[in-house]
Amino acid sequence: MADVIDKVAWLHVVDGRLLAARSAGKDTWYLPGGKREEGETDVDTLVREIGEELSVRLDPETARPAGVWEAQAHGRADGVVVRMTCYTADYAGELAPSSEIAAISWLTHADRDRVSATVRLILDDLHTRGDLT
Repeated sequence: MADVIDKVAWLHVVDGRLLAARSAGKDTWYLPGGKREEGETDVDTLVREIGEELSVRLDPETARPAGVWEAQAHGRADGVVVRMTCYTADYAGELAPSSEIAAISWLTHADRDRVSATVRLILDDLHTRGDLT
């Protein structure tokens, strides 16, 4: 059985581009989100993490499952995988990097070489569905 890093992430697409975040000192783009704390639901985790990382408040009432993707974890030993459970949700406020996030960006399918393997799968799926340019 592979080691699994279980994460929850926000899938936010606007005008055919996907919101991504880059941590300080890193060169790879990820989806905003993170790991659950004890007793948290997926939506609790999402609201907390997005508030910490992007300075906005997700509306938990609008959170909808968008899919689960799994791939080799970036920078980890072979066999360590990330399972990313993604949700869409509306938000209030202005998107801005905070906490450990150094930058945010809007990615297209052409940016797939700048992301982790799990996010690459998501970009591919969104592109195939016609949601991403």
